[in-house]
Amino acid sequence: MSPADEATVAVLEVGGTHVTAAGVDIRARSLRSGRSFREAVDSNGSAEEILSALVRCADRLSGLGAGPWAVALPGPFDYGRGIGRFEGVGKFEALRGVDLRAALTASLPGATALSFCNDADAFVLGEWWAGAARGHRTVAGITLGTGVGSCFLRDGRTLRHGPGVPPEGWIHNLRYAGGPLEETVSRRALRRAYARATGAAPPDVREIARRARQGDRAAAEVFTETFRALGRVLGPLLAAFEPTVLVVGGAIAGAWDLLAEPLRSGLAEADPVRNRRVVITPAHRPDEAPLLGAAYLAGVYGRPGDRTAPPGDSR
Repeated sequence: MSPADEATVAVLEVGGTHVTAAGVDIRARSLRSGRSFREAVDSNGSAEEILSALVRCADRLSGLGAGPWAVALPGPFDYGRGIGRFEGVGKFEALRGVDLRAALTASLPGATALSFCNDADAFVLGEWWAGAARGHRTVAGITLGTGVGSCFLRDGRTLRHGPGVPPEGWIHNLRYAGGPLEETVSRRALRRAYARATGAAPPDVREIARRARQGDRAAAEVFTETFRALGRVLGPLLAAFEPTVLVVGGAIAGAWDLLAEPLRSGLAEADPVRNRRVVITPAHRPDEAPLLGAAYLAGVYGRPGDRTAPPGDSR
């Protein structure tokens, strides 16, 4: 392996509708050649179909040579053992009990080591390492898409408990209005709320956002109520955790112009003094951050279980 290759980690980022592959240069904190590759994946497909999509995407990373691979994907998942624990979450159910480490190690080109990490952790770590949260010691981050992901960092360490940190650091397990938070804040929840408001078949979130920008009152109110609710849930947590920045990513964060003010309003309801000190920002590297964060975990200090920050990086 060349010196350039020694600084490269190959990464797969698995989402609900796609998988992305890239080589990450951990010295430059960037994608090799600025490129990534994407393949569609059906999270409701069979194990064979899902694995085939992952391997097909990985195969597009030619010329990296042997080296470590990192895989970022949503839970529930046994990240240490590489085994799916998906059940009752509406995606990747076919991977329940599947030894993904063994399956991918046998198929990935040149894999000398394979590590797994949570996709929300990877996103927030990527933004802390090389994006919107760089230079911040205490960071909260959320991802908005098919569900709500979250991560709480201090000095580059992912926290699973403590003041302001929900169990396991996961806000999707919290409840709002008598039900799980994701029944209010998620792609399906936004579509369902719009359908209730209009009596029409729900379009996708991108179309609802377009209509809101064009003056559709129902569409605008759906965004307002949804993200004010999210702020109300997050508000007490942030007031206790006291981050200096909240980074927001995920596909729905593309509607930042529609969700930012309601989110701020909901946060202020919980604690108007402390929460107004928090910088609330969209991700600076929304597409790259999960890839960068996964590479950071695998390549900077070796494995996701070790949460030591590189010296001098947190200020």
